[in-house]
Amino acid sequence: MDFDNKVILITGGTGSFGKALSAHLLKTYKPKKIIIFSRDEFLQFEMSKEEIYKKNAEVMRFFIGDVRDYKRLEYAMHEVDYVIHAAALKQVPTAEYNPDEFVKTNIIGAQNVIDVCIAANVKKVVALSTDKAAAPINLYGATKLCSDKLFTSAKNYVGEKDISFSVVRYGNVLGSRGSVVPFFLKNKNKSFLPITDKKMTRFTITLKEAVDFVIHCLKVMKGKEIFVPKIPSYNIVDIAKAINPKAKFKIIG
Repeated sequence: MDFDNKVILITGGTGSFGKALSAHLLKTYKPKKIIIFSRDEFLQFEMSKEEIYKKNAEVMRFFIGDVRDYKRLEYAMHEVDYVIHAAALKQVPTAEYNPDEFVKTNIIGAQNVIDVCIAANVKKVVALSTDKAAAPINLYGATKLCSDKLFTSAKNYVGEKDISFSVVRYGNVLGSRGSVVPFFLKNKNKSFLPITDKKMTRFTITLKEAVDFVIHCLKVMKGKEIFVPKIPSYNIVDIAKAINPKAKFKIIG
């Protein structure tokens, strides 16, 4: 399997992962079309002006839409071969105060993606998940666990259609937007760094590793799998000390 002359749609495609995956596909293969499906018109505009996407303007398509909007997904999914579902609401504290919004995007939005992919005869669908979906203790993790269950069971009702659904579940993408490393870097000159628990550990993966792993999973998937890479973990205090050895810590939450 390769991506030459294929149409690939990435939901949440203006995020760190979507941009890295798009760049990798453009450098390594000759896709027919890459569709960036996301809600943020400004991020789409900024992305379209980056050199690699400008050079491949005939391949790139920027489609404003929300996974909550079934009809909009239908319009975007025309002649799509592969879908990488990266769109999600992800901030743990925000989820606790806005649970209905996370349900609408992470669960109902996931089901919309599944249903539209089946109707559009997409060949392969990979949904990105998180380590927080394993034995979840917060709402964000619970919504992603529900999403994972939807994708791994979707094959049960596709009938004779040749379509496969799988999940890729990994940890923090190192340095990605909203993750702990840029947060600590932003606050490194303050007298303390806020953490939730000194015993907390996080699994971490680089952006390149994440892209390579998803590409590999797309190539080998049969359907119904949850792919989990073997990746290192770190203690939250260790990463904070690496960024500011003199910082004190303040427990929040």
